[in-house]
Amino acid sequence: MTFPPRPDDAAPRCLKEMNPAQVATVIAADPRLIIPVGTCEQHGPHLPMGCATIIAERLAYDLSATTGVICAPSVEYGVNFAAERDFAGNASMRKKTLHRMLNDLLASWEESGFREFILISAHDHDPHQEAMETVITKVARVRVVDIHAVNIHDLLEGQPEHMHGGEVDTSLMLYLAPELVHMDRAQDYMIARRKLRRYRRGNLKVPATSAGSIGRPTLASAEKGRAIYERVRQRVGERIFLVPAPDA
Repeated sequence: MTFPPRPDDAAPRCLKEMNPAQVATVIAADPRLIIPVGTCEQHGPHLPMGCATIIAERLAYDLSATTGVICAPSVEYGVNFAAERDFAGNASMRKKTLHRMLNDLLASWEESGFREFILISAHDHDPHQEAMETVITKVARVRVVDIHAVNIHDLLEGQPEHMHGGEVDTSLMLYLAPELVHMDRAQDYMIARRKLRRYRRGNLKVPATSAGSIGRPTLASAEKGRAIYERVRQRVGERIFLVPAPDA
């Protein structure tokens, strides 16, 4: 998988590639840690299982490269949307399992000196978000970033907002990893906004009459994906990373 080049060609600070001395040196100057939290979940027949992980991970890497903040290895599993039929490859956690996993990870990193955790997700399922938002630390600050909370409605043609595997996800993937997208398999499936809210809360299942995605993926484009991604990166950078880091 080859991502588009970064404008400044800077490299992210990846925790898994650093030794303890290098990590300690960075923490002394900036004790923040970015953690991408994804899913292993179908997004329709046209997108890869790791769609949400790929998007969150790329944003985390770009923000790390821009700010110098360390980026942790991605958590590649989360709380999936329920569906009326099985999809091969789906792997979901319960909300309490993701919550406990993140509690354990953050507790370990907090002991080593990190004082702020920035959890980045591209999966706007309420139970998934709640698992992250309720993580407990001793003294460290925890900030949860749902990239789909950024307003992009003016960049869309067939949807008022993000939907599962629809115009937004497909456009982002066409920009970030087009080789993983099969547009010839994309199928539109629109629902009422009130039903979308119920899906996000976990009160409705993705219907068997859908290919697995919700929205209008056939309207997606790489140009649209670039515009969406750049807006998200700008908004998250301004609102999260311009806030002063905690003292080490």
